[in-house]
Amino acid sequence: MAEILDQAVLGAAHSNVRDGRVVVTQNPVIKKLLIVTDAWQPQVNGVVRTLGNTRSQLEALGMAVEMLTPQSFKTLPCPSYPEIRLSLTTRGRVQQMIEAINPDALHIATEGPLGWAARGVAVACQWTFTTAYHTRFPEYVNARIGIPLSWSYALFRRFHGASSAVLAPTPAIVEDLRTRGFNHVVHWTRGVDHAIFYPRIEQIPPNKTNPIFLYAGRLAIEKNVEAFLRLDLPGQKWVAGEGPMTVTLKKKYPNARYIGVVSQDELAHLYSQADVFVFPSLTDTFGLVMAEAMACGLPVAAFPVMGPIDVVGQSGAGVLDEDLRAACLACLDISRDRATARASQFTWSVATAQFFAVLKPMRARSES
Repeated sequence: MAEILDQAVLGAAHSNVRDGRVVVTQNPVIKKLLIVTDAWQPQVNGVVRTLGNTRSQLEALGMAVEMLTPQSFKTLPCPSYPEIRLSLTTRGRVQQMIEAINPDALHIATEGPLGWAARGVAVACQWTFTTAYHTRFPEYVNARIGIPLSWSYALFRRFHGASSAVLAPTPAIVEDLRTRGFNHVVHWTRGVDHAIFYPRIEQIPPNKTNPIFLYAGRLAIEKNVEAFLRLDLPGQKWVAGEGPMTVTLKKKYPNARYIGVVSQDELAHLYSQADVFVFPSLTDTFGLVMAEAMACGLPVAAFPVMGPIDVVGQSGAGVLDEDLRAACLACLDISRDRATARASQFTWSVATAQFFAVLKPMRARSES
């Protein structure tokens, strides 16, 4: 387990993660970080949760963390994703705001309008910055409107190419990006807030005659939710979350229980009540909900694709199978203790140490 960086470390040193441990080395001071992101509250998704937890961890350790988000601008709803707001701004205004904040380090989290504006400013000003690859957006766009993957990945290589490090959530995604021509790709794992996600009820064997199979996440085409809902399974199917396919899915699969958007506390209760967590996505980079479900003692059924192969893998905390129905049924024989044991390996302290390890001063010392 990685050591926790303390205030003294953040104030006067830099860290590297080697073999799961944080190795501290001297480096220029980074006391204030600016994160630029197109994804932020009130959105409910893994990107927002990741950035929020990273910010909280760093602030608890003594670093000042500022956020530049769509909340500071006039916005338009993203087509087919109205809850995602697209910022209306200019590079000039973004530059003024960054200079007013005057951070020591800059992280650009998303490839949206705000991220592109900040990237443009940083390149023009010769500022060093890091980026992150949170979402397999090329696959999403291809699934929705048929834009070739090669076009989108070419655009993404340009976006990330100027950064000093591209943070990716799993080893499989790191390798995939490298094979696609991305440089400086490093691993930035995800964590679980174990103060929220833990078994809320007594852990009992699943009711195999009337089991509860749970999906939690966006109801959108790229999440492949229908692969779950059309399965012939015993018991009940619960669906937590909303999205552009909500109305269609409710009409097509009326026998499922649709719960809607819930708080993290309510989600932990759902995880604790269910018998199997079903993760049908073929395109997620990590799948934070899988780790959270396991933390509540819930085994995971998924396809053997990027995301599940790193989060669940061969841990015995779930089943990965091209036959999703077979995976769901096999999970009914998994001890809930196996799931919680696997989830214990995902902590925000380790994830934050990895994030901090690649930060670099935004400006040369002569400019500071």
